[in-house]
Amino acid sequence: MSATDFPAWSREVAGRMETVLAGLLPSPRIAPSRLHDAMRYAALGGGKRVRPMLVFAAGQVSQADPARLEVVSAAIELIHAYSLVHDDLPSMDDDVLRRGKPTCHVEFDEATALLAGDAMQSLAFQLLAEHRLADDPVAQLQMIQVFAVACGSRGMAGGQAIDLDAVGKALTLPELENMHIHKTGALIRASVLLGARCGRPLDPQALGSLDRYAKCIGLAFQVVDDVLDEESDSTTLGKTAGKDREAGKPTYTSLLGVPEARKFASSLLAEAQEALAGLDERADRLRQLADFIVRRDR
Repeated sequence: MSATDFPAWSREVAGRMETVLAGLLPSPRIAPSRLHDAMRYAALGGGKRVRPMLVFAAGQVSQADPARLEVVSAAIELIHAYSLVHDDLPSMDDDVLRRGKPTCHVEFDEATALLAGDAMQSLAFQLLAEHRLADDPVAQLQMIQVFAVACGSRGMAGGQAIDLDAVGKALTLPELENMHIHKTGALIRASVLLGARCGRPLDPQALGSLDRYAKCIGLAFQVVDDVLDEESDSTTLGKTAGKDREAGKPTYTSLLGVPEARKFASSLLAEAQEALAGLDERADRLRQLADFIVRRDR
């Protein structure tokens, strides 16, 4: 496949991960079947699969085994799916639409959705523990540590706590960035770092460049999400449009306005591309992904 054929590559990764996840998730024929059905409902059949694309793109930089990248991508998608299930609960964002279909607690029930999220989180760590992802066992333990921090109170869960506390408040730009570095950016950063660590060891400078890239793209992803939430409809987005504004949540568009938010996303894109300047053509997929994340329409 041509290095420039990004749409075909992105479809290939998305299709590949649908197959991988379908094989790794418990079958609904296995008890407790309703729980397993809810897990599959939440994790399969939707989403852009941006995080797996980041894993595979970063893995190209270190020439990683695709089988390892599949496992890491599956673990990250399970964490992402669990976070969406929990975010949509009545006690959190209280949403009824996700990926163009009823949210998990609407399709099943609140208790089942809560348990499905818990079980997907556990399965993610099980996958990272039972598959060989690095040649050095110590390196694999470090990968699991990076993943755990990204998911926990110093990462995604902590960002959600800050988000809930910020409802109805006016945050400064640094405060908003801090929230999204954790809530959205932590798992995106982990996608890049874990994908890169599945292959040949990279020197500290290369890892630093990838880390800087991931931080910029993580923020840019959220900025664009906020813009699309203002400009797109629910059918296009696959989730309820305008929900954050109605809930009084601070966003980049409420703080900066849509035109300035778009400019900010473009500046983050430029910084992300600059971070990759010292890497060769093996980082081209990451470069393409940065463009895709900032220029997407849903």
